[in-house]
Amino acid sequence: MLLDDFIALFYPRLCAGCHTALVRGEDVLCLGCLIDLPKTGFEKQPDNPVAQLFWGRVNIRMATSFCCFDKGGIMQHLMHQLKYKGSMEVGEKLGKLLGIDLIKTESFQDIQIIIPVPLHPKRERSRGYNQSAVIGKGLSSSMGIPQVTNNLVRNHYSNSQTNKGRFERWENVKELFGVRKPELLEGKHLLLVDDVVTTGSTLEACAQELLKIPGTTVSIATLAYA
Repeated sequence: MLLDDFIALFYPRLCAGCHTALVRGEDVLCLGCLIDLPKTGFEKQPDNPVAQLFWGRVNIRMATSFCCFDKGGIMQHLMHQLKYKGSMEVGEKLGKLLGIDLIKTESFQDIQIIIPVPLHPKRERSRGYNQSAVIGKGLSSSMGIPQVTNNLVRNHYSNSQTNKGRFERWENVKELFGVRKPELLEGKHLLLVDDVVTTGSTLEACAQELLKIPGTTVSIATLAYA
């Protein structure tokens, strides 16, 4: 403990949100940034805006996002670090916090397996990790539920979704995903996980593949809602 304190004098750990030095007991985010997270509370609302994205499109049990994607705010900053700056600890920390909220909510208490939205192997090699799986690792830790990362797969490389409209996004992803060993997921309540939901096209395409498996139920959770 004393050695850690001595090292921190010269190499202080900084908050991923505001870049101030973390104090003892703080991890990744300082208390001020934790308080400032724009949490949605959607997990308590069956008809929340994220759930409504999928109404009439795919038969999911429940959908939620941890925070609103506040343009220019803390969540945009944190998501940029996770996705483009290699800050896996940000995704894992936020995943743990999301999991703590989910396990308090009846709709998510019977989740059996966490499934991250997959990246194409080419993109995952380029980035070095799948940010959705990093979030899933945090969820798994706080919820006590296993994550399976190699069953739902992305079959083809696709272009970025960032500047596409809803129809273009759907056309870009509708045949991208497949399940390698569906028998391992039969009869399970699956939690499909991604970083940000905008139109929901990618999550819809993944959920449709998972729902082809006999007896499966799918719920959705993301860190941010744009």
